[in-house]
Amino acid sequence: MNQTTRQEAGARPGGPGLELGIEVPSRVPTHWYNLNADLPEPAPPPLDPATDEPIRPADLEPLFAKALIAQELSTERRLEIPRPVREVYSLWRPSPLRRAVRLERALGTRARIYYKYEGVSPCGSHKPNSSVPQAYFNLVEGIRRLTTETGAGQWGASLAFACALFGMSCEVWQVRSSYEQKPYRRLQMGVYGSQCHASPSELTESGRRMRERFPDTTGSLGMAISEAVEVAAKDPGTHYALGSVLNHVMIHQSVIGLELLDQLAEAGEEQADVVFACAGGGSNAAGIIFPLLGRNLREGSTTRFVAVEPAACPSMTRGEYRYDFGDVAGMTPKLKMYTLGTDFVPPAIHAGGLRYHGMSPMVSHAVHLGLIEPIAVEQDRSFEAGVLFARTEGIVPAPESTHAIAGALDHATSAGVGDGKVIVIGVSGNGVLDLAAYDGRF
Repeated sequence: MNQTTRQEAGARPGGPGLELGIEVPSRVPTHWYNLNADLPEPAPPPLDPATDEPIRPADLEPLFAKALIAQELSTERRLEIPRPVREVYSLWRPSPLRRAVRLERALGTRARIYYKYEGVSPCGSHKPNSSVPQAYFNLVEGIRRLTTETGAGQWGASLAFACALFGMSCEVWQVRSSYEQKPYRRLQMGVYGSQCHASPSELTESGRRMRERFPDTTGSLGMAISEAVEVAAKDPGTHYALGSVLNHVMIHQSVIGLELLDQLAEAGEEQADVVFACAGGGSNAAGIIFPLLGRNLREGSTTRFVAVEPAACPSMTRGEYRYDFGDVAGMTPKLKMYTLGTDFVPPAIHAGGLRYHGMSPMVSHAVHLGLIEPIAVEQDRSFEAGVLFARTEGIVPAPESTHAIAGALDHATSAGVGDGKVIVIGVSGNGVLDLAAYDGRF
């Protein structure tokens, strides 16, 4: 059966049902958390690029399901998770929180180090936390085909996984450098029944323009977004799905931090003193940080939050906080975010999921308000930390996750960390399909 036939078969109305009636563990969250309800100042809205006026819900309907648009603009604190989504979540949620005792001993630190591990999902990362509800809400509204972009491939694989479970088809544009460096990600997408193209490609007008303008480019997420958006915008039966950046994605990812709050209490910890999370577009950082930040704002807890980005793509530490397009071709609304500019093409670092020119508006706003501290880590240092983590805790972390680990290890061994301090690391995924990135680094 060829690729097209597989996709058509998976997209038939007689595909998998939405609710299976299976038991969902009580510890799987029933609601998502929305930081917009607790921010001291409202986040600046996305703007219509033609008028520079706040975007209207109707303006987003050619690309997104109405339910996702409502979440994008919502200021409600709690948003219910539909049962079919919770049924899929129960395949791996709640994800584990583990005490890194061996790592503590190797470092000689007096701090207690925990890590929240998202690599147990079927796709090996945190990305299905959003791909599953995005596919679900689109299917409910009659959409059976989704397009998207992906960097390292974690998001593309996760959307392919979600579409397979809900009987939908999926087409992915992957940043060219990762497409060539990480063949197993695109093969994973194929197993799930999705198509994957190297971006920029010859398949879209925006791709052809970018190839002409940057003939030797290794690609960028901004370029891949342009191609996926273009295809969705031209087909009323197709919608676009984004793996990071937008508010509704940050909301979906909040299941990470919501679980963490309960798990810390079960471990006998009053609170985390500091949380480290890697940050590229913002989904992982928001997921683990926002629920704890909300508790800080509501209840006066004092957890500190550090978002760790690669020094090769330092949107928060070296970018400007201003309105910018989310893609290279200027097809998206303007977003108020920390940005290096849409023309910025980062080097082909191994952490392909952290190569976006901008940062989530919600994460950017929290950084701008001083609620989250950004730092940048060099690639070599991140892999050193990843190797040590693997040799002490047994998990080979995704290259993206190694940035958070590096930031946490530097902090844990600094002079100011005393007895009993609680450090939490967001380990956003495993590196089993990224082992080539580790070659020559041990």
